[in-house]
Amino acid sequence: MNALLVTLVSPLAGVLILPSLGRLSWAGWLNVLVSTITLAASLILAIAVADHGVVANSLFRVDAFNVYLLVLTAFVGLTTSIFSRPYMRHVCDSGRVSRRGMRLYHAMFQAFMFTMFLALSTDNLGVLWVSVEGATLATVLLVSLYRTPEAIEAAWKYFILCGVGIALALFGTVLLYFAAQHVISDPEAGLSWSALYSVAPQLQPAIMSLAFVFLLVGYGTKVGLVPMHQWLPDAHSEGPTPMSAVLSGLLLNVALYAVVRLKMLVDGSLSATDSPHTAGYLLMGFGLVSFLVAGLFLHRQRDIKRMFSYSSIEHMGLMTFAFGLGGPLATFGALLHMLVHSLTKSAIFVTVGHAAHIAGTQSIDHIRGLIRTQPAVGWGLLLGVAAIAGFPPFGVFTSEFLLLTATMQSQPWFTVALLAGLAIAFAGLFRHLHPMVYGPVPEGQQPVSANMLPVIVHLGLVLWLGLSIPGFLSHWLDRATELITGAHLL
Repeated sequence: MNALLVTLVSPLAGVLILPSLGRLSWAGWLNVLVSTITLAASLILAIAVADHGVVANSLFRVDAFNVYLLVLTAFVGLTTSIFSRPYMRHVCDSGRVSRRGMRLYHAMFQAFMFTMFLALSTDNLGVLWVSVEGATLATVLLVSLYRTPEAIEAAWKYFILCGVGIALALFGTVLLYFAAQHVISDPEAGLSWSALYSVAPQLQPAIMSLAFVFLLVGYGTKVGLVPMHQWLPDAHSEGPTPMSAVLSGLLLNVALYAVVRLKMLVDGSLSATDSPHTAGYLLMGFGLVSFLVAGLFLHRQRDIKRMFSYSSIEHMGLMTFAFGLGGPLATFGALLHMLVHSLTKSAIFVTVGHAAHIAGTQSIDHIRGLIRTQPAVGWGLLLGVAAIAGFPPFGVFTSEFLLLTATMQSQPWFTVALLAGLAIAFAGLFRHLHPMVYGPVPEGQQPVSANMLPVIVHLGLVLWLGLSIPGFLSHWLDRATELITGAHLL
């Protein structure tokens, strides 16, 4: 538990210390240091979980499912902080953000990380709800950081839509507590996930089904599922690029993690009824619609960050569909896809930030010839899009192949829709990518100081996972699959 305590306390300490630093250069380095300490603590926690299976007390529970997400969150948080130090300094020097705004940025970055760690590690569904709401408040301040009319509008849309969603999730949580009171005598354990899971078959199916509908719509708003997705493209396009990297690569995972945890409770309560797969069918429906709609919207985008935000919606829809499909193979593929999507998408947003600085705009029509102006950025964007589009031998290809295989085994009619969605998304991405990378260089376009280390590390890991999944990671994902589905992956 000491490692978990450090994982939670280090970003919280950063929230308190970072705003008080007088020199911005120190704040950037301290942000990196705090993220490094957090990653080290999360790795120690992962070793403890590997040795003991579960690290838990009355408020926290870390098992095979959430420990790999904790490590992933800490790792992406560290690489994003490394990228954001020179990037945000450039933004400050250009006058887009004041020194006071930079203090707010560093504090809210660590506040955002703290809320995600808390949401992933807590065993209490009430604390989970509070953590997700806290993440919303932290990112609202980051989305509005530039203080332009468009940024303020995007922040308000984000706050209102996610506020409504989180209110629905609160009502679903209340229904869960109501169902628990008929089974669990201790009222303080009524929101404990582990306590509810142990008595899930005794919970009233009708109440649990109704609760899951509210919880899916509520947390699904944070996942970016269609039609609750409208906040996501605006938040990406108007907020600072490092925020987009952690928002797309991490927060969406946390919200989907909450949905899957709750689905496990509902599946247990419905196991003896005539409709045991109700939660799975709902996830498959929302996931497939999100996957197809986002793929179509990729073709209409004119802002590079909005385009990749729709790519995030597409992939979150695919993961939601896979978790709804259920079964060991689909669940293993979904867990792997959460990992490789986070690494790839955060790397893409790093290159997008540099590309926007080179062109002086986020407009796709004005970003041209990157591979000639600055080859590192051009190649980074090209390889990142190839990876997220599912080109072999990158890890996204592996996870999508597993998901397609699982679909053909259990629901073959959906295979056609998945293949069509993948083809539509592929066409939308490369339709815009080719001129941005290989088009004629606009007059006056100059290279910028680009930190491509996070891109190299992330895409290198995604390539490695596509070629060979390490034994320790495969063991983690296998144990998480067994926890979610109750069956070994052979």
